[in-house]
Amino acid sequence: MAEKNFFEPKQSLNVNGRLIDLSTPKVMGILNITPDSFYSNSRTKTMDEALTKADQFLSEGATFIDVGGYSSRPGAKDISTSEEVARLVPVIEGLAKTFPEAIISIDTFRAKVAEETILAGAHIINDIAAGDMDELMFETVAKLQVPYMIMHMKGKPQNMHQNPMYGNVLLEVIDYLAKKVESLKALHIHDVIIDPGFGFGKTTEHNYELLKHLEDFKIFKLPLLVGFSRKGMIYKTLGTSAANALNGTSVLNTIALQKGAGILRVHDVKEAVECVKLVERLTG
Repeated sequence: MAEKNFFEPKQSLNVNGRLIDLSTPKVMGILNITPDSFYSNSRTKTMDEALTKADQFLSEGATFIDVGGYSSRPGAKDISTSEEVARLVPVIEGLAKTFPEAIISIDTFRAKVAEETILAGAHIINDIAAGDMDELMFETVAKLQVPYMIMHMKGKPQNMHQNPMYGNVLLEVIDYLAKKVESLKALHIHDVIIDPGFGFGKTTEHNYELLKHLEDFKIFKLPLLVGFSRKGMIYKTLGTSAANALNGTSVLNTIALQKGAGILRVHDVKEAVECVKLVERLTG
């Protein structure tokens, strides 16, 4: 696989004309506009709650706020496109008005939702399905010309936890993302972020195999996002719960930073920012 430090990753993102420097890793705070996300403390039910949590994230050092209206936890309930739009657009408009300097990411796999929320004030599309669950997504991203996050997922949220099988999980995930990146480059989509998809259609063993070899994703020369926050790969290993998995999350975030992660997607911004500062102190 790729030798360590052989490839230099892309160091910036163009977000609506603003260049976001990724030479120092950044933190993305998770803002769930859902009633059923796996970590109950991440759910917001009202506009005031969403604005309060966003304000907290920004004050703690988040660069990005990732807003989702469709729970992607294993076995999650499917909702309609119209319901997802109805949940998200008012919140995006409220965030954009209240925090005009904030960079808002929209967590969706649906092209219509992506377009409606970008028009409402979001800046980045975070697609857990990398276009596989909506054939219009790639052309929508190309039309909007916004940064696009692609993740590997085996199956769909409703069935991804049902005995996922791989010959070699690392090679399969890299091959999948490589084909997606090639297609996106052909559409002249310039800002692509890759995400191995920890916890999405992978067993605990698969997740740790990917983490063990995370530096191999440098071969893409693209920003690398990781999302371990309070997931089963942590709390099942430790014999605890999502509510008690913050310390484990910080440990895995630290390991990922040392292996080349450029964006940490988390429920707990303050602690993730501290991970970045300490790793930068060690390596800078």
